[in-house]
Amino acid sequence: MLEGASSPGQEDFTVSVVAIGLNHRTVPLDLLERMTIPASELPKALHDVRTRTHVSEAVVLSTCNRTEVYAVAERFHGAYADIRDALGEIAHLAPEAFADHLYVHYDVDAVRHLFAVAAGLDSAVLGESEILGQVRSAWEVAQGEDATGATLNLLFRHAVETGKRARTETTISHHTTSISQAAVAMAVDRLGHLTGRSVLVLGAGEMGEGMATSLLGAGAGSVLVANRTWDRAVEVADRVGGRAVRLAELPAAMRTVDVLLTSTGATSLMVDHADLEGAMADRAGRPLLVVDIAVPRDVDPSAADIPGVTLLDMDDLRRFTETGLQGRRAEVASVRTIVDAEVDRFLDTRSAREAAPLVAELRTRAEQLRQVELERFRARLDHLDARDRETVEALTRGLLGKLLHEPTVRLKDAAATPRGDRLADALRDLFDL
Repeated sequence: MLEGASSPGQEDFTVSVVAIGLNHRTVPLDLLERMTIPASELPKALHDVRTRTHVSEAVVLSTCNRTEVYAVAERFHGAYADIRDALGEIAHLAPEAFADHLYVHYDVDAVRHLFAVAAGLDSAVLGESEILGQVRSAWEVAQGEDATGATLNLLFRHAVETGKRARTETTISHHTTSISQAAVAMAVDRLGHLTGRSVLVLGAGEMGEGMATSLLGAGAGSVLVANRTWDRAVEVADRVGGRAVRLAELPAAMRTVDVLLTSTGATSLMVDHADLEGAMADRAGRPLLVVDIAVPRDVDPSAADIPGVTLLDMDDLRRFTETGLQGRRAEVASVRTIVDAEVDRFLDTRSAREAAPLVAELRTRAEQLRQVELERFRARLDHLDARDRETVEALTRGLLGKLLHEPTVRLKDAAATPRGDRLADALRDLFDL
């Protein structure tokens, strides 16, 4: 069974958009991190998905909370199998290891799901601000790899617009609305305060910079920033009035700080059990709080067993953010209203775009036939005066317009649906379009 699926039923028919993936609600953290696709591997992942038999367009969205594929599919069940197999090959896992955790949405439900994601309704931190940038970035990468076309470009443009509306027209994004902010808030909650405490931030990407910035508001005494790219570490450290440290200095830094916050894009452990065990041996019994919000994790989970180490990860962060959210939950209904309105607007735009060219072609073809018939009867109409000729023109144009009106309306109303596809195919066959 496909968890969270909006199933199209037993019949396998043509669909336009599918969304297939898993997130923090459907899988345990250890499986989610194995399914996460690093930014450096996104181009290859897009190519692997895009070149499958039943997929014509694709965007891959992989964050610390989710890995999802949005695709234009030729056949629903064929596309599901293609995407499932591609995800398995990318993660080096057999499909049976994760397939039961996949959720599947198609057509309108896929559109609504993406818009809800962009609006922050499907995040571990309700209303988080970071996901909107991640949706935009995933779309831009897919465009750069020529993996998108007219359908997904239109869809993701509307998704970004939906996310912006949700944050400007409601208070869903007020207060703690980013994972990086929540990580610092969780550290404050555990320790009581960060005033005067020393903190080491490992990772200077968007999350790392967000944590470093949040530390200023939390009153941290000193901030150290370590990153694989030295210039980036210096840039972030300077921005928050901290100090950059090289990765080789991590063992020494962990011996002195009170808190370690980590969020890198590494695909393997940055801090193993032995690293922390050695650091704790030189701390004279001083405890160390470690908050690891990286997916995959930066810190060896077994480090939680070291005396004096408190290790928190994304599972702990999700539990922490479940409290104190009543104010933003009250905004969910308002955001869902925006999402529903944007879904309708997208569907109207898509229908108009898909039906308009065929309608125009049909009317052009009909006009050509009208002109051919008028030319064929020209000799018989030569005796008519100008007024009578205008009457014939008006009569034939009016008859043609009335004849085409109902097929045109039905085609526009059914556009972007399986029924619309069948009507469009019938028109092309009947009128040789």
